[in-house]
Amino acid sequence: MTTSYQGNIRKMRVSADAEHKVHYQLPIGEHLIEMNSLIGTHLEVVYQGQIHCVHCGRKTKKSFNQGYCYPCVTKLAQCDTCIIKPELCHYDAGTCREPAWGEENCLTDHFVYLSNTGNIKVGITRHVTEGISSRWIDQGATQAMAIMRVQNRLISGLVESAFKSHIGDKTNWRTMLKGEAEHVDLQTLKETLLAQVQDDLDAITEEHGFQAISQLDTPAHQIHYPVQQYPVKIKSINLDKELVFSGTLEGMKGQYWLLDGDRVINMRKYAGYHLTLTTA
Repeated sequence: MTTSYQGNIRKMRVSADAEHKVHYQLPIGEHLIEMNSLIGTHLEVVYQGQIHCVHCGRKTKKSFNQGYCYPCVTKLAQCDTCIIKPELCHYDAGTCREPAWGEENCLTDHFVYLSNTGNIKVGITRHVTEGISSRWIDQGATQAMAIMRVQNRLISGLVESAFKSHIGDKTNWRTMLKGEAEHVDLQTLKETLLAQVQDDLDAITEEHGFQAISQLDTPAHQIHYPVQQYPVKIKSINLDKELVFSGTLEGMKGQYWLLDGDRVINMRKYAGYHLTLTTA
């Protein structure tokens, strides 16, 4: 039986069950497609040549920051440079584009974490639900643990910067997609890193207060993705050049679809694109 869905897509919604098995849903138009059930199914995707901003809905010829139109990129606080570099917080500097948004999203507790995405990295997230952050899933981490709770986004950036002197903060998406990452003892790594950054942490608490940083004693979590087969030699699909593609869905990891023939596509990159998805 053939089924078709049409509309603008958004990044896949992710969740994890009690066993930390990841579940995916794809918003497309008015539909919310259960993607796990489509693994092993033949899919065809047609890009209809239209993009609408994920924030304002404006039709745009080009997408910025994974789904925004240019005017939104230039005016929204959530698109400002300090989202990538929180240690340069514009709210703290008095130059936030949307102070009310900053108060709601930046002046709240954040978590600093270690994760294994094929390479070990440090990162920050605002939410850890039932021990798991959707950010870890979006990045394709197979292991992760929250190591600190901090009072706001600025401080999370300062703490992350201290760790970055000893560990990376980027995910190599090609490495992440090539299979299960080799297991790492994150607890031991955490203890090693904390000893290395203690002077930096002391300086941050001296400036921002004793309660600015709280160390956490939480376990490392294993995260399991619905993948039947990983690609051997990755071939990335670019919707701006390849308007139609089809194949058997072999799994999902991070925000990527893994298709037969070693092909992969980052669905988050195309948020706001108007697609037709046909399943058979």
